[in-house]
Amino acid sequence: MINKLRLFFCFSCIGIAGFAQEVEFTEYELDNGLDVILHQDKTAPVVTVGVMYHVGSKDEAPGRSGFAHFFEHLLFEGTENIERGKWFDIVAANGGSNNANTTQDRTYYYETFPSNNLELGLWMESERMLHPVINEIGVKTQNEVVKEEKRSRIDNAPYGKIIYATGINKYVFNQHPYKNSVIGTMEDLDAAELDEFKSFFKKYYGPNNATLVVAGDINIDETKKMIKDYFSSIPKGPEVERVKVKEEPITETIKAKEYDSNIQIPAKLYVYRTPAMVEKDAYILDLISSILTDGKSSRMYKKMVDEEKTALQVLAFPRSMEDYGTYIMGALALGETPLDKLGTSMDEEIKKLQTELITEKEYQKLQNKFENRFVNSNSSIQGIAASLATYSVLYDDTNLLNEEIEIYRNISREDIKRVANEYLQKNQRLELDYLPESAKE
Repeated sequence: MINKLRLFFCFSCIGIAGFAQEVEFTEYELDNGLDVILHQDKTAPVVTVGVMYHVGSKDEAPGRSGFAHFFEHLLFEGTENIERGKWFDIVAANGGSNNANTTQDRTYYYETFPSNNLELGLWMESERMLHPVINEIGVKTQNEVVKEEKRSRIDNAPYGKIIYATGINKYVFNQHPYKNSVIGTMEDLDAAELDEFKSFFKKYYGPNNATLVVAGDINIDETKKMIKDYFSSIPKGPEVERVKVKEEPITETIKAKEYDSNIQIPAKLYVYRTPAMVEKDAYILDLISSILTDGKSSRMYKKMVDEEKTALQVLAFPRSMEDYGTYIMGALALGETPLDKLGTSMDEEIKKLQTELITEKEYQKLQNKFENRFVNSNSSIQGIAASLATYSVLYDDTNLLNEEIEIYRNISREDIKRVANEYLQKNQRLELDYLPESAKE
């Protein structure tokens, strides 16, 4: 089937009517369950080949945290036909680039090549899916790589526990595996046997748990033929059983302290558990973030940074996930400002959202920002490929490439007030003091 998606460039702030740029995609499924999405754009002679697997850190067995992220590294080790350590060399030698990333819910691999190397990209991803080499030397090598990543990004990075949620989610999730960090613990990875890694691959990396996206300067019919040649013979994997864990509501304030030897400036954080990413209220919380901290004219910035001069920096953002989400807001103290003072100021801004409608001027500014963000998110081939894969895998609706902006457009000022009241209550949150190691008593 062919779906025509329209991206709207809205210039309402200067009274000019928006116009549409059509983005077409073709979506179909192979007999082995592989979801395929093709997008043709001949603007530039480049192509992105991406595969998103519906497996993330939430799918890991107890005591084996970090497996999904580990595979983000391990599956670059080599295959039966790609010599160990040569993956990146092959990509670079053919004018390409590649990367991968992992979340709680999915893992995404992609390559971008000159379009005359499309077949190479498809072959490499089929190799990754069909017969990667998973052996002791690869596991040991990537174990060291992951350890170094953990040290550099979390253990030795200022505010690393906040950026990667290792110091947050464990408080707001009791049962759901979202309580674990994506990178996992080194103890779990060290304790794992080789057969456990092989079993994890067999369970989650079959074509029926994956979406293949090809975007860019392609011929649709020729690309379909290549995909059939390289992917149709890959055996279907076992049916994946999705995580189904329900959390009880948070009804009492959770108070905690975390210490970081890499910081000198303490921070006050509020963290709330919020709805799944597909829910309208998750989108509304995204707008609330913009109201509070997006730019120097935002409410918390003007109040706490400019006027009160109590905060060095302010933040508010949602972390949307497939089953639940979290909403994080906070501030870094300026000078000797007590953290309680930062908390009081944040509560005042929450209260305004709960009791007063935002102004029409704020509302229009908000809509313009999100129109622009939507357009920019799909301004590159890599961006379109990632969006198509994400909407297919996590939202089960590839058409959201078009429709998502309509969700934002249909959010009212009353919706914003309602959601602030429903989710941003004191008894539904974690209050976290994030302190320098030297502040320990």
